[in-house]
Amino acid sequence: MTELVLFERQGAIALLTLNRPDKRNALNLALWGELEEHLDAIEALGEELGVVVLRANGPVFCAGNDLKERGAKAPRANYQSSIVKRLAELQQPVVVAVQGGCFTGGLELALAGDIILAGEGASFADTHGKFALVPIWGMSQRLPRRVGEWKAREMSFTGLPVSGAEAARIGLANHCVPDAELEARTLQLAEAIAGQSRHSVLAYKRLYRAQADLPLDAGLAFEIVNTAGVGPDFAERVGGQFG
Repeated sequence: MTELVLFERQGAIALLTLNRPDKRNALNLALWGELEEHLDAIEALGEELGVVVLRANGPVFCAGNDLKERGAKAPRANYQSSIVKRLAELQQPVVVAVQGGCFTGGLELALAGDIILAGEGASFADTHGKFALVPIWGMSQRLPRRVGEWKAREMSFTGLPVSGAEAARIGLANHCVPDAELEARTLQLAEAIAGQSRHSVLAYKRLYRAQADLPLDAGLAFEIVNTAGVGPDFAERVGGQFG
């Protein structure tokens, strides 16, 4: 049986690949189940991993929820949203590479990432309104935090697509790159993250998550009180810099 989500490890980089290209990587319950199992494995590896990459096989990143399964019983309440939340809350940075379409549920999945790279041919859209649906996987919360409230309203009210270049302009994507370079640029970014001190990067992610909704003064106080301090690899890294 074909795996619907592939898991590969390259040193400190974990690669998760949606692998249902014949269905435009539509998100069915079986795919969600495999994704959750891989998140279990990533969490178990802990600080052996420095970064997680989410990508997809085929010309389309993800067409969204598999509407043919509409009404199918999930294993538990809020099943899909809980998996998206787990992805977003991994201790490692999550880098998402988007080619082709990234629609609705696929966009909600991508928004769980810390960094999004878009190919020039990418297209992002929130099409809940097209199908008389409303979000429960995080769109109404994560999209405005990424692009601002008013642009999020435009995307959700109209359902109109946003190109890769426009996604980078509005902050939905961090970078827009030529489609042929998307894989290489994604791995280059992942390698840069993995090459940093694990101590620093994981502490940064905790701090950034905590400060998102704090006023500045409260955020500054939080940083001081919750600092992880100097990492155990400090001496080695300083010695390597000047040795």
